[in-house]
Amino acid sequence: MSDPDQPTAPADSGPETPQASPEPETPRSRRLPLVLATVGAVLVLGAALAAPLVDQALRGEEQVQRALDLSLVQTWDITDRDHTTDDVTYAQDPPAGGAHDPVWLDCGVYDEPVRDENAVHDLEHGTVWITHDPDLSADDVDALAGQLPDNGIMSPREDLPSPVVVTVWGAQLQLDGADDARLGLFLEEYADGHTAPEFGVTCQGGTSDPGGALPGQDVNA
Repeated sequence: MSDPDQPTAPADSGPETPQASPEPETPRSRRLPLVLATVGAVLVLGAALAAPLVDQALRGEEQVQRALDLSLVQTWDITDRDHTTDDVTYAQDPPAGGAHDPVWLDCGVYDEPVRDENAVHDLEHGTVWITHDPDLSADDVDALAGQLPDNGIMSPREDLPSPVVVTVWGAQLQLDGADDARLGLFLEEYADGHTAPEFGVTCQGGTSDPGGALPGQDVNA
């Protein structure tokens, strides 16, 4: 039996628990700022490298962009339709309209240059005139001929401003070659001849002589 007057010994609470110390910095936590800095640098570098590509994609390569529309078609308001047997100095090369010979050229593909004054008469009839560099390959010439409308003439021409030029009365487009997709767009827009003063008139029945020699008498239209 314990003596109530005897002091009671405190209960044994076991070994003293040491005070918790701050958790040491792990290698992972030390790497985090470095990783973030590296990611940031990569993003900046990637943006710098991608900027020209994005710009190119937005603007497009010049040739590709030109193939998308007819923005480079040149147009003129040409009112002179006089008939003349004289040589004419035209404002455009190839000419896109103006005074012209009374005789027009027959529709079709010519393997030598044609006389301007006769070809311009075709333009008055709503004809499409495709001119090409004489050094264009045979395959390219065939490709162009395959796209020539029924109411069209095609001929080689020296000193063109581009490998291929397609012309109707009052409108013209310089093309980069036979495979330029804008030729099809131009034909869709203009091959019906609606810009011509004599809309709906055919080039059939003209002279087949590139120099414009008369096929017979009284040819004057």
